[in-house]
Amino acid sequence: MGKHARGERGAVTAEAAMVMPLLAAVTVGLVWCVAVGASQLRTVDAAREAARVLARGEDEATAVTLAERIAPDGARVEIGAEGGDEGGYVRVTVSADVAPPGGVFSTGAVTVSSTSVAAREETNPW
Repeated sequence: MGKHARGERGAVTAEAAMVMPLLAAVTVGLVWCVAVGASQLRTVDAAREAARVLARGEDEATAVTLAERIAPDGARVEIGAEGGDEGGYVRVTVSADVAPPGGVFSTGAVTVSSTSVAAREETNPW
């Protein structure tokens, strides 16, 4: 029975050695999915806050600075308007690329994006 138990221990060690890299890759993949989700939330927040700032009458430079501060690093901010300068809506789109960690996956970067639209507020005549 001693020889049989020793052989099984070796098999378990070999199986563990084969499974560990797979478990590590799955863990890295899950962490990347969480990072993509967090980046998506940051783009949503950045687009919403920039649209609100523009709707209140602030200038585009202020809105872009705010969006870049909230969004993931390297984010792109696009500003548009609908309905003319006096009234209508402002539209802000924020997008960013999220690269896989350490080049583990060959899928390349994932692009997350969000667009927010806000109605322009009337300026207070007081």
